[in-house]
Amino acid sequence: MAVVHRFQGQWGQHFEWQGARSHAYTSDDSSCGATETWLIGKAENARNFALRYYELEPGGHSRDEQHPYDHGVVFLRGEGDVILSGERHHVGEGDVVYIPPDERHQIVNRGEGPLGWLCVIPAHRRKMGHDVWAEEGQEDLTTT
Repeated sequence: MAVVHRFQGQWGQHFEWQGARSHAYTSDDSSCGATETWLIGKAENARNFALRYYELEPGGHSRDEQHPYDHGVVFLRGEGDVILSGERHHVGEGDVVYIPPDERHQIVNRGEGPLGWLCVIPAHRRKMGHDVWAEEGQEDLTTT
């Protein structure tokens, strides 16, 4: 069944969608200043991909990580750096980044305001020998 999550924010200033699931996104130091919002995932019964919106506060950062699946990223607001295998690239509104499987990556907010982006990943992944939903383990999500 199709699902529509209506945008209820203010474009360019506040990004929020009706029915989306949000939670604080933490890093190893638990002070990365980020939120993760699931727009399409397990709740929508998406079979092939998941879509999330991330937002970093000024000075915030995502985890420094790598995964066995690829990512598609579209920046909607702010400016910052995406670090790919140790190489830093400046990014801003409208920029698109492809992150291939197993590429180490991190996103850092270098601007004075929030940095926000959409991220597409596979709907399912292998974890400890089992196929699991990408959104699995997100029990603390709040619906907007």
